[in-house]
Amino acid sequence: MNQAILLSAENIDFMIHGIIPVEFLGQTVWITTSHACILIVMAILIVFAVVANRKLKKATEVPDAFQNIIELIIESLEGMVRGSMDKWAPGFINYIGTIFLFILISNISGLLGLRPPTADYGTTLCLGLITFSLIHINTLRHNSLKQIWIDKCSPLPPWLPVWLPINIISDIAVPISLSLRLFANILSGTVIMSLIYGLLQIIAIGWPGILHIYFDLFSGAIQTYVFCMLTMTYIANACGDTE
Repeated sequence: MNQAILLSAENIDFMIHGIIPVEFLGQTVWITTSHACILIVMAILIVFAVVANRKLKKATEVPDAFQNIIELIIESLEGMVRGSMDKWAPGFINYIGTIFLFILISNISGLLGLRPPTADYGTTLCLGLITFSLIHINTLRHNSLKQIWIDKCSPLPPWLPVWLPINIISDIAVPISLSLRLFANILSGTVIMSLIYGLLQIIAIGWPGILHIYFDLFSGAIQTYVFCMLTMTYIANACGDTE
């Protein structure tokens, strides 16, 4: 029994692997499975965008199924962004729409036999840092230095900056919390499914599809929505109420 478990355990693999070594500045840098999966996800999105663009240029009054799908995706994304960012939405619809589709396709790529790119912290941290940069770029664009100082010292008066270090730590924690939440949820699903296929390979026929629906589709969609909603909330708060 123990021997069978050990043999099954050898089939468990949810790690990132190097594929192609590349010499860069005297060091060996690896193209990994995460890079390959990101390229595949990007290729899917680019092909879809090109086909959708051509389809919409030849849109008909009575849309076919594909045109309906495209219009539904666009209207849903626009509605989500406008509902969360109000007057600031026009400047961020393209960005939020792009990361929403990228994260969603990445999360559900396990259904295609890929290792989800979002199960790699290097991917989710980059997404979190992009959001972090946009937050502070828009803070500087829409607020005076005086107002920023007052906000960082809040809730105490600006001449008593006791809360300044705490508020700075809170700002730094934003990309970390965003990236870790997405990474941990997707990685946990990847690990569980790898354990099931590795340890129960003989009986893992058919029924794991139910778990894929939860971990890849349901959880993947929820985590995509949460990441984008938090991103929109942070950026909208950074923009403030100024015109």
